[in-house]
Amino acid sequence: MKRFIIPVTLVAALATPSFAQDEDDGLSLMERGAQMFMEGILKEMEPAIDDLGGLAEEFGPAVRGFAEQMGPALRDLMEQVEDWSVYDAPEILPNGDIIIRRKPDAPEYEPPEGEIEI
Repeated sequence: MKRFIIPVTLVAALATPSFAQDEDDGLSLMERGAQMFMEGILKEMEPAIDDLGGLAEEFGPAVRGFAEQMGPALRDLMEQVEDWSVYDAPEILPNGDIIIRRKPDAPEYEPPEGEIEI
């Protein structure tokens, strides 16, 4: 019975006509409140959005350089790995090497024909 209270209340609220109308633009009090809420959120987020634009300008050249240098290598890696779900997250070793281990419960690796297993 309790699980029906909320949907019934929502349907009843939506079915009743809205008597409180704002004279300026025809919005109900709820609609105007929601609009004011969204305007407030956007005003609060504006500095953060501006900061993101500045970061994009600052890091843009570095990201472009990384993509130009690493793009072909990453493309080759993506072609070689069929199923990324059988691998753990990359791990950085103390010497700076990055390894990607297979998960312990992953099925046995079967190299394609003509590939030599080391």
